[in-house]
Amino acid sequence: MQRKHNKDLVHIAKILRKNMTKEEKHLWYDFLRKYNVRFIRQKVLGKYIADFYCAEARLVIELDGSGHYTDDGLLKDQVRTGFLQEYNLTVIRIPNNQINKNFNGVCEYINYIVSQSLSQPC
Repeated sequence: MQRKHNKDLVHIAKILRKNMTKEEKHLWYDFLRKYNVRFIRQKVLGKYIADFYCAEARLVIELDGSGHYTDDGLLKDQVRTGFLQEYNLTVIRIPNNQINKNFNGVCEYINYIVSQSLSQPC
């Protein structure tokens, strides 16, 4: 299995943190940044960069725009999710339109997933 951290992607992750999408900014600044469990933006995990990562809850949150719903996008996401699950991480995918239309529901869902994860024995 590949190392969990890939130094070659650190520079790209920094660029992505500086150029977040409006949906990523909304979720970060209006919820995750001050959440009671620590999340990290644009975390390098192996050959991928996760949108949001919580080590304590072993959770990756991916925000998906329209490009993720093509045949190619769905296949790439499936491979990516499988890779991350090999590290015993839970991956949740949230469509960008849900951030825009149902932000409170998204926050409640994330809170529920984190709570469930933290209540599970390691």
